[in-house]
Amino acid sequence: MRAVIRAYDALLYTMAFIAALTLVWLMVSVVVSVLMRNLGMQPFAWLFTSAEYGILYMTMLGAPWLVREKGHVHIELVTAALPPSLRRFVSRFVAALCVFVCVILAWYGLQLFLTNIERNNFDVRAYYYPRWLLTVTFPIAFSVMAIEFSRFVFGSDLMHSGEAGIHE
Repeated sequence: MRAVIRAYDALLYTMAFIAALTLVWLMVSVVVSVLMRNLGMQPFAWLFTSAEYGILYMTMLGAPWLVREKGHVHIELVTAALPPSLRRFVSRFVAALCVFVCVILAWYGLQLFLTNIERNNFDVRAYYYPRWLLTVTFPIAFSVMAIEFSRFVFGSDLMHSGEAGIHE
């Protein structure tokens, strides 16, 4: 079981690392594009397209790690006003709803991914890019997010701290 947990953690942190590298690439591509424009040159078409793809990859691959680290946006105003027992219930209920939504999105993402493979769809802009390479992130990321949210449903840690305001 420990090997499975280690492999899962490695997957999660690898996804987060790729998302971080993608963020660096986005910065580089925007700076290069702006510099080229300011020098009177036409930026490479693939530069803009790769930035668009990067935004998708960064979002999808980084989201599960954000769930684990409680880095996603949520509002503690309501949970801070609740008594501890009700706060635990509400927090677990919200996390369960998140699991439900993520499972549905993973399922439909898998259907989209398989459809793109079956139809051999390509995104044609600066270059031919197989569309399944874009949609493969949907079932993977939403499945991992469902697992991460389920940790807040069944684990000892709660998604909501019950402390309103900024606590960093």
